Amino acid sequence: MTTITHHVIGQGGKYVAHLEGETAQGTLEWEPGAEQDGKEVRVATHTIVPKEIGGRGVAAELVARLVGDARDHGFKIDPRCSYVEKKFDENPDWIDLRA
Repeated sequence: MTTITHHVIGQGGKYVAHLEGETAQGTLEWEPGAEQDGKEVRVATHTIVPKEIGGRGVAAELVARLVGDARDHGFKIDPRCSYVEKKFDENPDWIDLRA
């Protein structure tokens, strides 16, 4: 089971994936971007999943949490991280969230 928590750090933040029984953690970091259409923009900068927990869909779960939060809280995402950008390209229904 994976638990994802969100931590505000300064003006930005980090999503952290904790896997039951594992010490390694996956992370997705974001920083604030310029507002767009009156909405907050979060720039997804890095998604990191250590080899010890790789291949289990952790990165995809981190992106899904970011997208879910964007829907729930009304912000847009600038996917500068190559992995987040790839997931946006694979999910055209997220286009309304892309900054």
